[in-house]
Amino acid sequence: MAIKEPPTSAVGDKGLQAGALGLVGNIVIGLGAVAPAYSLAATLGFVVLAVGDKAPAMFVLAFIPMLLVAFAYKELSQDTPDCGTTFTWGTKAFGPWIGWIGGWGLAVSAIIVLANVAEVAAIYLYRFLGTLTGGAEDNFFNTLADSLTAKVLLGCFFILAMTAVSARGIVLSERIQNVLIGIQFVVLVGVSIFALVRVFAGNAGEQAISPSLSWLWPSGLDSSSIAAAVILCIFIYWGWDACLAVGEETKDPGRTPGIAAVITTLILVCTYVLVAFAVQSFAGFGTEGIGLKNEENADDVLTILGDPVAGTVVSALLMLTVSISALSSTQTTILPTARGTLSMAVYEAIPQRFARVHPRYMTPAFGTMVMGVAALCFYLVLSFVSQNALQDSVASLGLAVAFYYGITAYACVWYFRRTLFSSARNLFFRGIFPLLGAAAMTWAFVKSAIDMIAEDYGETAYGGIGGVFVLGVGMLALGIPLMLACFAFGTKRFFRGETLTASTEVKVPDTF
Repeated sequence: MAIKEPPTSAVGDKGLQAGALGLVGNIVIGLGAVAPAYSLAATLGFVVLAVGDKAPAMFVLAFIPMLLVAFAYKELSQDTPDCGTTFTWGTKAFGPWIGWIGGWGLAVSAIIVLANVAEVAAIYLYRFLGTLTGGAEDNFFNTLADSLTAKVLLGCFFILAMTAVSARGIVLSERIQNVLIGIQFVVLVGVSIFALVRVFAGNAGEQAISPSLSWLWPSGLDSSSIAAAVILCIFIYWGWDACLAVGEETKDPGRTPGIAAVITTLILVCTYVLVAFAVQSFAGFGTEGIGLKNEENADDVLTILGDPVAGTVVSALLMLTVSISALSSTQTTILPTARGTLSMAVYEAIPQRFARVHPRYMTPAFGTMVMGVAALCFYLVLSFVSQNALQDSVASLGLAVAFYYGITAYACVWYFRRTLFSSARNLFFRGIFPLLGAAAMTWAFVKSAIDMIAEDYGETAYGGIGGVFVLGVGMLALGIPLMLACFAFGTKRFFRGETLTASTEVKVPDTF
């Protein structure tokens, strides 16, 4: 595969395909990275176990800091539309060391989630095929869904396939995402509305309960329950910032990606609240059957409703939707992370090899392949060492996300500190809103980290410390020796503040 070095005379002109995406395409990339169907299937049950019927309130509560952080992303991308996002903005605001570790936080979250969504895509595809072919527990495909070897083989194939697609160009990626996202939202919204219609019509079964507006207000909850639910909800919102990472490939990169980020978060909160109301109303909160307090349903309260709501066909369709959703995220998670490493390499924060761009596909092909291989190795190690550790890695993801979202929001406030009082708009959108979002992320990180230390938190423990904490904080801490290695063996120009500072003009390709 032929590759070339980006021109050194134009730092920031990274060779990406300018103007390839419009507003809709940018939103689609953001929604694809979030994987709403998979996120709901994997998270809603645990949120309900933590806060009962207040799950919709948690979705709204977690949405508020997400929106506030999205405002920070919007303002920073308008000023500096760079695919390095947190890395670039953190460096311009706080210097090279904070910027580097912020970029590492984004990479960590991508590696963790890639390993998990690939396996989820495999499991639900097997279950979908099993449902179509009879649905018996000893069905061939259902047996494959429970087989570690079968799951890992198909999961590895998905990682490699989506890595290859991502390396082939942003336009191909967008076209695939248009189909995958369309299927997700048609099924999610359609099944939710049908379930609510049956509830209001009184033919949803004895377990059904009438929806209540009180579900939107988090009264009667303690701080630990709220923190546990919010960190889970951070996971189901995480990924919308992918539309900022492809900003240099978007028409009007100083404006469109920021608008796309805000619209994406609004679409997500509306969808999540609708689905939560539908699931809670139809399933109820019983401890048996499809009841949401039945702990056997916690890891997926979405697809178990398919058959009761509308029969086997819809049940199979929901399983396929979750598989498609996870597959969609497998691809779109690679896109921003590879572009983040491209930006880091352009500014000499990591080896220059990551700055190479494919001359035909105009993608950071090497960085894309490295991210795919890193996720593949992480997946293989945790899969064969401990499936419980793989589950705990998902629970730890919220720490990495809150970490780099917080850095980005703080960076917005500090970077624009001299212009905050020049207008009321700047005060709120560059100061107050991002600062509140950053404070919320800091609270979620600290409170959750403290709770995760407990030995009985999650499925594993190491030396009396919860495995979720070890994986979450350990993966973030791993960035410190890697950063020191880049300093020791690299050019050192980035760490001396010579390649990227607050006054550096970040150039992007011309749009057309």
